[in-house]
Amino acid sequence: MLRPPLSRPSLHCRCVVVVSSSSVRSRKWHRPSSHPPPHRPFHPDRVRVLKPGSPCPSGPVVYWMFRDQRSANNWALIHAAALAARSHAPLAVAFCLSHRFLGAHARQLGFMLRGLRLLRGRLAALGLPFFLLRGDAPDALPGFLSRLGASALVADFSPLRPVRAWKDALCERLPAAVALHEVDAHNVVPVWVASGKLEYGAKTIRPKIHRLLTEYLVEFPQLPPPAVPWTGEAPPEIDWDELIGEVVREAGEVPEIGWCEPGEEAAMEALMGRKDGFLTKTLKLYDSDRNDPVKPRALSGLSPYLHFGQISAQRCALEAWKLRKSCRQSVDAFLEELIVRRELADNFCYYQPHYDSLQGAWGWARKTLMDHTADKREHIYTKEQLEKAETADPLWNASQHEMVYHGKMHGFMRMYWAKKILEWTNGPEEALSIAIYLNDKYELDGRDPSGYVGCMWSICGVHDQGWKERPVFGKIRYMNYAGCKRKFNVDGYIAYVNKLVGESKKRKSDDHSRPAAKHSKT
Repeated sequence: MLRPPLSRPSLHCRCVVVVSSSSVRSRKWHRPSSHPPPHRPFHPDRVRVLKPGSPCPSGPVVYWMFRDQRSANNWALIHAAALAARSHAPLAVAFCLSHRFLGAHARQLGFMLRGLRLLRGRLAALGLPFFLLRGDAPDALPGFLSRLGASALVADFSPLRPVRAWKDALCERLPAAVALHEVDAHNVVPVWVASGKLEYGAKTIRPKIHRLLTEYLVEFPQLPPPAVPWTGEAPPEIDWDELIGEVVREAGEVPEIGWCEPGEEAAMEALMGRKDGFLTKTLKLYDSDRNDPVKPRALSGLSPYLHFGQISAQRCALEAWKLRKSCRQSVDAFLEELIVRRELADNFCYYQPHYDSLQGAWGWARKTLMDHTADKREHIYTKEQLEKAETADPLWNASQHEMVYHGKMHGFMRMYWAKKILEWTNGPEEALSIAIYLNDKYELDGRDPSGYVGCMWSICGVHDQGWKERPVFGKIRYMNYAGCKRKFNVDGYIAYVNKLVGESKKRKSDDHSRPAAKHSKT
């Protein structure tokens, strides 16, 4: 059984919503600290003790990396290193490769594994061994920790049900002497600190987060070298080509994409690169053009890196803040999405156990949707027809193709796409199930709190308000083709997607004609 969220600890222990430029400008952003307070570089409220261990720990500390797959700017790794230094113990990093977590396909798994391959080298340069374990954490970690004689396990935070269930199981299965700590290294303000309850919307969580930014949006301390060199069990060599090939073949229904390079270095290049970096080249377009699907360059392009934790949202925020004087409106809009909206999504999934079903909607939304379930629909499409983009709406078909072939649908189109699924299916439960299925299957950043909340917002009115009642939608916010035509160049977007599809098919054909790469072990 999942444990209820813990209260705020003592000191001892692509959700996508259109936000108008004027409303963003009216919000006050507090200046973050330029450096961490010298007496408290790691905020103690960022960590929770899920299971205490021995009062006199002596064995190695293991960081179970899951959601935050990076060596730099990682509060969980920093905390694990501090624990190891405190007990004069060595530190290791472990990653549990589950079997297709939440139905992951080759697109997501290939990107993740290629990033982990690079990460292992970065950790080795820091003197930290990296262990890749096969299986779910409750099955793989207890025996591994016992074999090492570990004293503590540090875990990434995730609000998703399966990960929380894993931690509950670990609390039961870990040796009595092994402590289990959880660190929220994904959010700027830890989810349990930002709010102790399910928030109604951005307007209720925003002031709570803003008040805490001066305390939490601080520069990262440098990761210290290991207090004690690792002399224990050596990590087995990994034939990465063979591993990636095996996993991708098994989950190969949705092919990998080529436009997004994995890894921390590529993530920082996407954020600050001299050639195409978001902050260095396109930030000024964000405020005015981010909701125009014909202008994808106005977006940050960071969501895959944020999803896999290959870049820190806090690092992105700190770097963006440095440019606020020259691009105030764009920086404020970016921080709203990066901090408030992302953390609102984590809040929803953390405090609402039914974050991916109609049960998770507010009462007014459930009632209005059920009141209109029997309304006549102009079209009814099956899941298979929707997946193949076989509808009478060329704009919707283009958005589906963008997701299937490109691996990332424009944020504005994600809303239109999900709302049309509600309009074209037999009821809200079916619509939500299909939207989540397609999003998680094809989006590179799928299987994420922001994705679940985006579908729930579009179909179930989560984090929204009631609107004028109409057939099928009831009081859920309505979007249609004519409205899109008034907002952007629909024909231009369709042409843009058709070009993406053509390029994707050509790459796939070229890949099939290339000889297989040689295997390497690193």
